[in-house]
Amino acid sequence: MKKLITAMLLASTFTFTTLLTADDSYTMNYDKNTTCLVRNLNVYKEPKWIAKINLTNAKELYFSSPKSMIEFYLRPGKWNEIGVKSEDDFKDIIITDFATMKPTDAKGAFYVYGSNVTSPAGDDLVPFATFEAAKNFAKEHNGKRILHLNEISDALIKLLNGNI
Repeated sequence: MKKLITAMLLASTFTFTTLLTADDSYTMNYDKNTTCLVRNLNVYKEPKWIAKINLTNAKELYFSSPKSMIEFYLRPGKWNEIGVKSEDDFKDIIITDFATMKPTDAKGAFYVYGSNVTSPAGDDLVPFATFEAAKNFAKEHNGKRILHLNEISDALIKLLNGNI
């Protein structure tokens, strides 16, 4: 009986956590011609890595990986042609949960640094909607740290890009 109650509590906790973190209103509307703004790679080839920023002017910017998206997010002025002047120009910042393949809010996501899994952009930050999923992945793939978006610095992105 105790096992049944424990299992039910765990299942309800998982369901509640999923409801809090998954947002069915986020979409990834890309096709074979959609390319990464930062690396100019076709994003459709690796859908588990796709990230996107929706701008307040209705533009959708796609990225081949979380690292590429965060590189743009931290230094949008590097791409002047996009016209982003500040963070106020960002409407939604979305990543694909590596475990579920569902689009989720990048600001609430957890990123595994230092794992043995690489994206099309090379060494990267593997994104998850829940801490538990990130923790399990880190354990299985030698992840060194689990970070929130606000803990990721430009220096870390440079390190992942091999520029340090």
